[in-house]
Amino acid sequence: MFIVTIVSIGLAAALFIRLFCMKREIRRIASQLRQYNNFETEKKIDLSFIEKDIEALAVEINRQSDLIVQANAEKRRTEDELRQAVANISHDLRTPLTSVFGYIQLLESGGLTPQEQRESIAVIKNRIKRLQALLNDFFELSVIESVDYRMRLERLDMSRLLPEILIGYYDRFNERQLSPNIQIVEEETIIIADERAVRRVVENLILNSIRHAKGDTVIRLEKRGIATILTICNEARHLAGINLDLLFNRFYMADQTRAGIGSGLGLSIARSLMLRMNGKLTAELIDDHLHMKCEWKSG
Repeated sequence: MFIVTIVSIGLAAALFIRLFCMKREIRRIASQLRQYNNFETEKKIDLSFIEKDIEALAVEINRQSDLIVQANAEKRRTEDELRQAVANISHDLRTPLTSVFGYIQLLESGGLTPQEQRESIAVIKNRIKRLQALLNDFFELSVIESVDYRMRLERLDMSRLLPEILIGYYDRFNERQLSPNIQIVEEETIIIADERAVRRVVENLILNSIRHAKGDTVIRLEKRGIATILTICNEARHLAGINLDLLFNRFYMADQTRAGIGSGLGLSIARSLMLRMNGKLTAELIDDHLHMKCEWKSG
């Protein structure tokens, strides 16, 4: 009986000590968390008393802290991007509008020859086309990135669809005196994608190449394992030393001239559409040539 009493006392003492240590550790965790939340420290929670459940709690609290840090960083990045987008769209709207008003005032002055009037009207039309392209692209990007946007994914044969798209740009290539080198794999290339989105992606990449190409453009469709890859390549020496991921940012233009009808949203729209189709759009500079690469999983 005496031995049983001793053992009971020993167990009770051990449980008391364990409970005391656990309560002390919980207080330490609360104190560390309070300091972290009050921005007094950036140190994560550490433990002096190792107990399985408390350790698991500390791990999850530290993980939650990491997620909050990531969310705040993403929030700041989004806010910075939004501010830059607003500044850029304000610039892109103001510039052609100022030009349009200027030419309208010239027309109203009545001192222009018929030829000068025609030239002024042509400039006004071009500026209005730029505004229309900008507003249309901005609206399209907002729709694509909304949570309600839905894709109609189906089996598409890219070896059939790509030539059909390229034919529509024959005159554009001729105007720039460009001779596209088209390389399309002979075998059937089935992908799972939205046809309308694929057309938009390819069109945006081709237009980007036509506007900025310094030499001939290579358009290559191939299969690599389970992937179907479309590469559009042209010389782009002016991109040396630039972070190519910036090309997909809204309104970014590498030459910073912000001239022409392009809105600077084309590549951003293309990447957003590729992501919606579970694909990838990347850019790589190889020997002063820009390689825009679309990748889909073969169907």
